[in-house]
Amino acid sequence: MRPEQFNAMAAAVLKRHPRLSDILFTVGASVQAEVDGELVPVRVRGLETLTPENTRAVAECVLGDHLVHRRALAERGSCDLSHALSSEARFRVNVFKQRGNLAVVMRRLPQVIPGMADLGLPPVFREIVRERHGLVLITGGTGTGKSNSLAALVDAVNAERAVHIVTLEDPVEFVHAHKKGVVSQRELHTDFDSFASGLRAALRQAPKVIMVGEIRDRETMEIALQAAGTGHLVLATLHTSDAGTTISRILGLFERHEERLVRMQLAESLRFVISQRLLPRVGGGRIAAFEVLRNTLRVRELVLQGEQGGKSFYEVLEEGGTHGMNTFDQSLFALFEQGFIEENTALLSASDRARLVRLLDRLKSSRGESVSDLRLSGIEEDLDADLR
Repeated sequence: MRPEQFNAMAAAVLKRHPRLSDILFTVGASVQAEVDGELVPVRVRGLETLTPENTRAVAECVLGDHLVHRRALAERGSCDLSHALSSEARFRVNVFKQRGNLAVVMRRLPQVIPGMADLGLPPVFREIVRERHGLVLITGGTGTGKSNSLAALVDAVNAERAVHIVTLEDPVEFVHAHKKGVVSQRELHTDFDSFASGLRAALRQAPKVIMVGEIRDRETMEIALQAAGTGHLVLATLHTSDAGTTISRILGLFERHEERLVRMQLAESLRFVISQRLLPRVGGGRIAAFEVLRNTLRVRELVLQGEQGGKSFYEVLEEGGTHGMNTFDQSLFALFEQGFIEENTALLSASDRARLVRLLDRLKSSRGESVSDLRLSGIEEDLDADLR
């Protein structure tokens, strides 16, 4: 397969499924398109069932002459890079080994940087744009839209503030034009060799805002905390499920004897933790639920002292509405109340299902509807376990 043949095939898949988010190539299956969170087989002549030779040919087409990525694949078993189909689409690509064969996953990148309103981002994002220093973390699992949210945030800063913004990405996903600000975008393995070294170098590049595509290790987090504490606004992502586990994850990157110092740095530098999850939307498509933590006095105390004596991040978020905070469960409840998601979708995505059940039943009672019949939901065992 030649690169031009591969590009034509990928373009045909995209044309057939214009709402796709990913294209997957793996041995033993047909080409797969992920549409609205579910895989859909795509019939491609000659590739009805992919063979090891087929997936290797696909990998060769996207790897091209990128020697750094070939070396990473050989040494670590996977690599990340970007791939463009002329002006039609751009993809973030992961090539990886599985059972001795190669597989390729192509995540589609929007051609236009999404706006905050388009993504339905919480109002606190407008406040983040005005922040002058500190650490802001966008968290969630893979495929939950963190990159989109971060891109929208950087674009808003770029449009409203005359500052130098340095981004460290793996790979570069959205290309930012210079607006009121100036954006310098650097790609891992092309412009710098690790997030830690790239972040350290960024401090000498006169930025006011630094965006780190992902904080993966202790050294990068250590430098991010230093940068946030010395007059820089640091925007970054972490693979954590909610605000409370984000704090635990950060502390877990360091040695036990360093914990007190890290807690003090975090309490001083942290501004927001915003976690997100993508859910099936009524009528098709997906919609995001958000958990928002702001570094208030109560949050600062929890960061310094830890969760103890009945005090937890969940409770602080639940009671922090006046500060723009909320739990995932409150966000899920609001989405259900507005008719954006189904009840089962909300329950399956809840952090505390027992609490969410009570909220939903109260709403349904006020509407004159019957309350939740958990035996019909298919998840009664999980809910009973939570209630116990």
